[in-house]
Amino acid sequence: MLERLFQLKAHNTTVRTEVLAGITTFLTMAYILFVNPNMLAATGMDHGAVFVATCLAAAIGSLVMGLLANYPIALAPGMGLNAFFTYTVVMTMGYSWQTALGAVFLSGAIFFLLSIFKIREWIINSIPLALRAGIAAGIGLFLAIIALKNAGIVVDHPATLVGLGDMSNGGALLACLGFFVIAALAYRKVTGAVMIGILLVTALSIILGLSELPGVVSMPPSLMPTLLQLDIAGALDIGLVSVIFAFLFVDLFDTSGTLVGVAQKADLLDKDGKMPRLGRALLADSTATMAGAALGTSTTTSYIESAAGISAGGRTGLTACVVAALFLLSLFFAPLAGSVPAYATAPALLFVAVLMMSSLAQIDWDDLTVAAPVVIAALAMPLTFSIANGIAFGFIAWTGIKLLSGRARELNAAMWVLSALFIVKLAYFA
Repeated sequence: MLERLFQLKAHNTTVRTEVLAGITTFLTMAYILFVNPNMLAATGMDHGAVFVATCLAAAIGSLVMGLLANYPIALAPGMGLNAFFTYTVVMTMGYSWQTALGAVFLSGAIFFLLSIFKIREWIINSIPLALRAGIAAGIGLFLAIIALKNAGIVVDHPATLVGLGDMSNGGALLACLGFFVIAALAYRKVTGAVMIGILLVTALSIILGLSELPGVVSMPPSLMPTLLQLDIAGALDIGLVSVIFAFLFVDLFDTSGTLVGVAQKADLLDKDGKMPRLGRALLADSTATMAGAALGTSTTTSYIESAAGISAGGRTGLTACVVAALFLLSLFFAPLAGSVPAYATAPALLFVAVLMMSSLAQIDWDDLTVAAPVVIAALAMPLTFSIANGIAFGFIAWTGIKLLSGRARELNAAMWVLSALFIVKLAYFA
């Protein structure tokens, strides 16, 4: 049955190799089980229900990817978009978490239609690669400031907006230690470095009396507080158009980049350098996003951590199915996830930020018509506390600077239209 489903011999792999690859991928991305519920709970969502939704969304997405597209790529709620969901859409813009879930669902539905009608290629080819890199870096900076805030290292200041927190505080010190440990273990290529860092800080917090000793295993919490609570009608508010676009835009490029990068590493591209069954993989991603929103979590996307499983030999969808099974097994570890303090997950956020900042290496810093808009997009995200605003400023700056520099011919129709829409949005719907 496994041979028929996944064509193991054709991919020169075995069941044992695929299972080990699935375990490896799961260990590298399991930190989301601790980070996502902590982050979304800040909106007022039930922590236990979000934990269950996170497990189920990851399991559904990974299972569909494995069975439909037969790729060793796992999915889970995405970093960056969960922060945007919580700190921008709900806590800054003032929308309810139910409306934010509605916006996530609509972005997934649009992604689904773009995949069906094959418009995705036109959109991706219309956006300059450098601007995409700048947006990725901006999301990294956005995560970094949230991480430092959660750890108590950065605090608000009436004169300078931000200032240094109390560095004698136990939580801040443990967060620093956690980040050092994660970075060092990742450098040494230790599987599950991020999760080890989170669990180490949590254990030290309990030993030092900063938090209480949790239970470990129990029956899964109820999903009812978030199940089908999304408000799609509320998400159709004109002020949320840019929010839906931001969810869609980031998921679209994050997924496309991950799929192509991982497929290249696994030698799964065809002789023309294209990815077979790409449409199926995109359908898996968009379906997981819609399912996740219905369950009660932010955008579900493909994880670049899947590359760890591919390095361990994973070549087929069986790897992704093993990851799905492990996320379902994780449902019984809710007490452990609920006991992790914010300063224990902060190092994970900061480490992901470091990885995302590496995209700036792709920028041609000698070309100011490229470098300036990229910097604007990257800085606007943490400083306005909004991924959507950063994308808007990036598009407007790119178009304006190219136009005034006499290089308008480098702008395509999509850049003109999107820049104009973002100007209207910032002017009237900010």
